[in-house]
Amino acid sequence: MKSIIIDDTRLARQELKYLLSEIPSVEVIAEASNAEEGKSLVEEHRPDLIFLDIQMPEKNGFELLETLDYLPEVIFVTAYNNYAIKAFEYNALDYLQKPVKSERLALAIEKVKGKLAHTSTNKYLPQDHKIFVKEGDRCWFINLRDINLFEVSGNYTRIHFDSHAPIIPKSLNSLESKLDPSCFFRANRQQIINLESIEKVEPWFSGTIKLFLKNEIEIELSRRQSVKLKEVMSL
Repeated sequence: MKSIIIDDTRLARQELKYLLSEIPSVEVIAEASNAEEGKSLVEEHRPDLIFLDIQMPEKNGFELLETLDYLPEVIFVTAYNNYAIKAFEYNALDYLQKPVKSERLALAIEKVKGKLAHTSTNKYLPQDHKIFVKEGDRCWFINLRDINLFEVSGNYTRIHFDSHAPIIPKSLNSLESKLDPSCFFRANRQQIINLESIEKVEPWFSGTIKLFLKNEIEIELSRRQSVKLKEVMSL
């Protein structure tokens, strides 16, 4: 699996490269000393995995992830233990604390291999996939099928489920590539809806339709998207 190391400390990069050289399934194809350089390398090489430091000058690791359109699997590697919860908010597969132990690194790689193997045979996330969401002091573990609507909110995405609407640090475009189009429909540039959350459909103006979702969410579709939805749902 192709990987990139992003860490502002040269010695830390060297140590990690040495440990990874003992794992045949991992190939380090590039390394970066800051977030901007890391972003360019990720976009150029589109690796399977990045090993990402958190505290770096100018932009930290979390801020880097927020700028990526292509998002590989992520293992955070940091000297600090107080970022673990936030790391998993960003769907990191693992969180390693420096100095990294070879046994712990091997376990993290096994997680990545398992995830990539699943992804290769199942392109989209299953409906029972659980997502960890945190906003302020509140946390949720929710099934993908329970999300009614994904909606653009600045550079992030607001998700609607039950009576809640927290924001997650992912772009709508990056989320769309993981969502099964037989279950989720891109209503417009701003919104993706869960087809199972549609409670009522009404004709609207000039051949368009209006959707009523759970929690009284209303969405008007353009004529083009109305035709697409009818095809998807065989209306």
